[in-house]
Amino acid sequence: MSPALLAWAALPFYLAAIAKRRFLYAGCLAQAAYLLSRGIKLGRVPLIGPHDTLILLAASLAGFSAFFNETMRREKVFGILLGAMAFLFSVFAMLARPFEGALPPVLSTYWFELHVGLSFFSYALFGIGAALGVVYLREGDAALEKSQYRSILSGYLLFSLAMIAGGVWAYLAWGTYWLWTPKELWTSILWLYYSLYLHLRLRPGWHGKKAAMAGAIGFLVVLFTYLGVGLLMKSSHTF
Repeated sequence: MSPALLAWAALPFYLAAIAKRRFLYAGCLAQAAYLLSRGIKLGRVPLIGPHDTLILLAASLAGFSAFFNETMRREKVFGILLGAMAFLFSVFAMLARPFEGALPPVLSTYWFELHVGLSFFSYALFGIGAALGVVYLREGDAALEKSQYRSILSGYLLFSLAMIAGGVWAYLAWGTYWLWTPKELWTSILWLYYSLYLHLRLRPGWHGKKAAMAGAIGFLVVLFTYLGVGLLMKSSHTF
């Protein structure tokens, strides 16, 4: 099967995952194989542009869902949300043109790859947390809100590491850890948002609906930081 077919094959898998959750893993494997084959062809890790990063986001979302398999069995709506999210991200990825050019000099460091990879792993965990929050608001099962907290906390830890890697990359590329670009500012806003969520979650009266709603809204901040800033504002992260 050609690399392009592997990428397209994930779409029906994720669509089928809305009904049968096991297809999430098939879609994840198809996209992982595509990224691997694309990386071998390019001679680098494919992490530039919406095409590569949206596929990484969809695959990460599906892959991390394995840690919530029991919840998907018990809560069908949760599995439906994950399947729909992975499908939509994959559709937008296939509509975007892949970046095939030579790697810009500022990206020729593994700190960039570490920064992007950790960022999208954390985005996937934040997305899972948002889905868990939505299902909790619908079902009222306290176990769902606790799972949301664990998912977001895991994403927060990875995102914090991504910011450290991003600072090192910025220093190597531009000689400074901070450039005051819109992407960096919104990345900081995202980190502060989830910092606030995690602190408030430990306070009395913030368990349950308030925390679930805050965790779900956080993913909207994620999407704006990732897509909104890239599409609407110029940044050092535009290549």
